[in-house]
Amino acid sequence: MAAAPPAQGTASILVKSAQGATFLILLQIGSRALTFIVNQVLLRFLSPEVLGVSTQLELFAASVLFFARESLRVALQRQHHHDDQPEPAKEKGKGGDGGSNVRAWNHGLAIRAQEVVNLSYLAIALGLPLTYVFARLYLGNASTAVLGTDYIHMSMNVYAIATVLELFSEPSFAIAQQEMLYGTRASAETFATSARCLITCGTAIWASKKKSPLGALPFALGQLGYAIILNIVYLVKISYLHSETKFSLAITRLPTTPNLLFSRFPLPVLNLASNLYAQSVLKHILTSGDALLITALTSLSSQGAYALASNYGSLIARIIFQPIEESSRSLFGRLLPSQTKSLSPAVKPTPLSSGIKPLHHAINYLVSLIHLYSLLSLIAVSLGPSIAPLLLRFIAGPRWSATAAPSVLAAYCYYIPLLALNGILEAFVSAVATPAQLREQSAWMLAFSIAFATTGVLVLKVWDLGARGLILVNAVNMVLRIWWSWGFAKEYFRERGLNLKIADTLPNPASSGGAIVASMALQVAGRNFHGGTSDFLKWVGVATLFGSIL
Repeated sequence: MAAAPPAQGTASILVKSAQGATFLILLQIGSRALTFIVNQVLLRFLSPEVLGVSTQLELFAASVLFFARESLRVALQRQHHHDDQPEPAKEKGKGGDGGSNVRAWNHGLAIRAQEVVNLSYLAIALGLPLTYVFARLYLGNASTAVLGTDYIHMSMNVYAIATVLELFSEPSFAIAQQEMLYGTRASAETFATSARCLITCGTAIWASKKKSPLGALPFALGQLGYAIILNIVYLVKISYLHSETKFSLAITRLPTTPNLLFSRFPLPVLNLASNLYAQSVLKHILTSGDALLITALTSLSSQGAYALASNYGSLIARIIFQPIEESSRSLFGRLLPSQTKSLSPAVKPTPLSSGIKPLHHAINYLVSLIHLYSLLSLIAVSLGPSIAPLLLRFIAGPRWSATAAPSVLAAYCYYIPLLALNGILEAFVSAVATPAQLREQSAWMLAFSIAFATTGVLVLKVWDLGARGLILVNAVNMVLRIWWSWGFAKEYFRERGLNLKIADTLPNPASSGGAIVASMALQVAGRNFHGGTSDFLKWVGVATLFGSIL
């Protein structure tokens, strides 16, 4: 049987990537909508102090999960995939047995899946000591106000158990990601998120009616429910693939090759993951640095106000930008040359045909996506700052309007475009950079981390600019990261004969002019905004006019 046309591999990857982004966006919309509704209920029962403590516990869990699995996830996404080569014939071809070819091909897929499963267990091995160390560090350095919160030690213990249980779903997640089973992932995370919301909300309401304050324990119980349901759904969904492909969800010995550690772990992937791990530490400091700084340098009340504003402000980033970033990283890793290949001899990746020009697909995709982001950014910076305080007053009530949350949320609207641009550019870097280039990026990130921490201390401790000043610190940090990643992407394509130009990504002058006019009009009208219906209608009128210009 003749090989599939060269376009087939590229077309399959592009289609699956688009489907994956759609699945993940829908997943985020559904889960965030449910979380949003539940949070509005919780705000009626929680104080800013309790919300501040829950934010710290969520940071603990997120830190353990990030350090345990992020570098491995990125390294595995750079593995070659069987969609890059055609399935062999099932009937006899010239000079060979088609049935034998099919069996060999399926055996290769089983080995590839087993490599992924084996490597995923390293995240569990890393996560166990990290959970213990981080929990001890948190409780040992927590303030008196935090330690005085109801059930704080029990809440920490439940969060620790939930974090470890979530890591046990990593082998199933890795298989779903490797095989682009985005529907499986969407089902698992939707059910798990629903369980978390229901448990958290139900426990908080029950405690309020019983006049028995539980502190952050409802959030901890919700996270435990999330981890349990996530594991159950993944195991059910992956079981059929396990029976078809004949791999094991336990660590299993691989066919002997020179580049295996303990006959189970491919060394090239481990080497790439180690380079990415050093970088992930710096990236996490930069990404979660605002939470670290505000936890260390401000009161619990300020932490709660900032947590509320940043949670609302980053909704767009989490719902739209994060799924696109994740699927784009996978797309770039499959379209463009990778430095890491499977070591299993049964799986011999076939490069995509140069006639399909995957480089052109990649640069066109990148430019189009950044251009779309620029249009969305105009909406965020021109309309967002005026409507954000109005919506916050309507949603969270006057209790939160008296805090710094409205001004922080308005400032966050200017930060959203930087989040989006940095996310897609760093997805490109992590997908195509060599280990040496990743080390170079890590060195730059170390410099950015030092600048971020120094500026943060000045803003919060010396100048006392509060949460709005922290948005400024984050923005400067993002600009520096965007500068480096854009330079990398431009050089990457230049070396391959293509030109990545800023002008191709910018919105047209009419859209930019409309954004300026809309922003000025809302600033003038906003001086008399008090949160009433007439104020909201004025905003809708300006927004509609601006939308017609776009």
